Order: sequence, then structure tokens, then C-alpha cells
Amino acid sequence: MILQLRQLASSDRPVDLHQELDISHVIKGRKDTAGAGPLKADLRAASSEGGVVHVTGNLAGRSDMFCSRCLKPVSHKVDIPFEESFKQSDHPDSEPEDGEEEVTYVAEDQLNLVPYIEEALLLNLPYAVICSDDCKGLCPICGTDRNERDCGCNTERIDPRLASLGDFFKK
Repeated sequence: MILQLRQLASSDRPVDLHQELDISHVIKGRKDTAGAGPLKADLRAASSEGGVVHVTGNLAGRSDMFCSRCLKPVSHKVDIPFEESFKQSDHPDSEPEDGEEEVTYVAEDQLNLVPYIEEALLLNLPYAVICSDDCKGLCPICGTDRNERDCGCNTERIDPRLASLGDFFKK
């Protein structure tokens, strides 16, 4: 997904970008994710004063993740608003001035949006996915799925610093 910054900055017409991206390499190696379908990017790039190009739109797709409580597969809908601003500059490391909007400075005329899209995806994936709000998870002692049946294990934890107080009441 390539943008020609100089051409877009000199034009008064916005450019619509629609593309499906394979994001399997982005989530590869994550233990909480089984896979993901293509990510559909519907973006619009428009220039504004000062040569700044604003890219806005939406990223949508699905990812197959595992419930963080019971480890069952969960299909998670990905719907991410996307908003970035770019400006071509000979000094891409320059910082924005106070009161200036956040702009990414780019040295080249061509801008590849894919790394920015992948970053937005990673930042918006949930930290912990659960299959339902009332998921009971796995028993920490025997590993039984407590959503299916109760295992009967004693999961009561006593703080070791207070364990001797329990012996006090037994006498």
C-alpha cells in the first residue's frame, strides 16, 4: 500500500485505498493467537495545508485467539479506527513543535503504509481474550475445565504468613 506523498500533497483530491493484507506474519509466534484472516484496510488519504497528508479509515478482520481462562478457541472481531499524519521532509528525525499535531516525517516521496497498519493492529489486539464474561477457567490444581464440571479440588489459598493462626482455632 504505497502513497506518493509529493503527488498527493499537490493535489486537492483525496485518494481512497482499499486492500486486503495478509497479517499472518505479524501474529506468528504469539501463544494466544491461533491464526488470522486477511485484514481489510479501507483508508482515505487527503492533503492539508503545509504539505501534511492525513490518512484515516478503518481496519477490519478476524483473528482466532484462545480464551485466557479456559484456553478454548475464540473468534475475535478486529475493528480498528486508523488515523496517521505524514509529511515529507529532508530531516525525518525532526520533532513536532509545541501545539503542532503529531506528524510522522518521511524522507522519501513514497510511503509504505503497511508497517503503520501492522503497528495499529498489534497495539489494538486485546491483552487477554475471554470466551464469555462468566467463564470459570481451568482448575489451577487438576486442570479440569470448570465450565464443564466442578472438580471438587480445594482451591482455598491461605497466606503462609497467617497459616499458624489457623492452628490457633483448632485447639
